[in-house]
Amino acid sequence: MKVYNPLITILLALNLAGCSKSQKEKESFFSFDENALKPMYQATDKVVLNLLNTKNKTIDSVAYFVNYKRISSVKGNGKFTLDLSGKKLGYQNLKAVVYFDGDTISTKTRVEVASGIVPKLLKYTILNTYPHDINAFTEGFEFFRDTLMESTGTPAGYKGYFAKIDYKTGKVFKKVALDPKYFGEGITVINNKIYQLTWTSATGFIYDANTLKKLKTFPFDKKIEGWGMTNDGKNIYQSDGTEKIWTMNPETQKMVDFINVYTNDSKIKSVNELEWINGKIYGNIWQKDAIAIINPQSGAVEAVLDLTALKANIKNPKADVLNGIAYNKKTNTIFVTGKNWDKMFEIKVSE
Repeated sequence: MKVYNPLITILLALNLAGCSKSQKEKESFFSFDENALKPMYQATDKVVLNLLNTKNKTIDSVAYFVNYKRISSVKGNGKFTLDLSGKKLGYQNLKAVVYFDGDTISTKTRVEVASGIVPKLLKYTILNTYPHDINAFTEGFEFFRDTLMESTGTPAGYKGYFAKIDYKTGKVFKKVALDPKYFGEGITVINNKIYQLTWTSATGFIYDANTLKKLKTFPFDKKIEGWGMTNDGKNIYQSDGTEKIWTMNPETQKMVDFINVYTNDSKIKSVNELEWINGKIYGNIWQKDAIAIINPQSGAVEAVLDLTALKANIKNPKADVLNGIAYNKKTNTIFVTGKNWDKMFEIKVSE
């Protein structure tokens, strides 16, 4: 039988409260000087970090961390300059560990890093116009050899599928219906296998690229949505509706890294259907009839292709946004379409 002593319980509670208050009070001694930080930096900038010492404590040294990795230390409360060159675009989590009076306290902040490149505006020429199924709510678009592969979503009134298509006539060679519980998203073909994403089910599928037989169902490695997909012959790149593009190992389906997509002054959210073209990632931006040309190493948007004028050629009154980029290596041209568009365009891009 346990016997409780109310006095001990009260004393312990008071002691813990005192410790908590003392710790919180010490944490207020130091903080980053937020007024000295800009709302957004470019990847070519350097950031001077200052610590506010509200109680004028004698500081022995300060250790600085970027994204939880220690990068430098200074004696006393000396200023530290952070060079952003080579840092990942997006938010950099900063931490300072302050050593003072035989004690240590840490304080945190973050800075947002955009690209140091001003995107170029590209031009295009329409070479050919081909038919496109107006019932295709296009989510994935890619060539496998000389055959067009298309994956579609399942909004109300539509049935999701992916198919092999004769791009010149729109004729379907073979179609695989998707289970109605899944909303089909991006596809890509690598190592003679088709990889397909679903939107919010955290589930992907792998098929034989020749027979379209399902080989595997796999769970997403991260708690993300499935949007666009492409590959460079070795890795798969996958968008999730945010500014992130993930790198996936096709053999394990594990996410190994990611980039954040930025211009020189803004974050690019809702990156959608993807295509790998000559070492760059071409990405549709959801609700924008434009394509961003993205550096796959840094995430910097190097150029933009404005395809707004294409919509004037579409007759279907229910046509939705541009979403579909397929590069044909044989012709060295790009094929673009949109959700429920009645046409597909073969274009040539130039500066």
